[in-house]
Amino acid sequence: MQEKRKMGRPRLDTEPITLRLPRTMIETIDDLRRDEADLPTRPEMIRRLLERVIGKRET
Repeated sequence: MQEKRKMGRPRLDTEPITLRLPRTMIETIDDLRRDEADLPTRPEMIRRLLERVIGKRET
């Protein structure tokens, strides 16, 4: 019998947010997602983009 997989990211010290974006920005995010080898979800792509910006600021 296979073990049931948990969906989504693991719960760590996180908090959900709701965000409205212009359609053009969503389309740009989707284009960027398709450039990734693993085709991340929209939320994962947004996390990656934020990490890139935040990572640059912390150095």
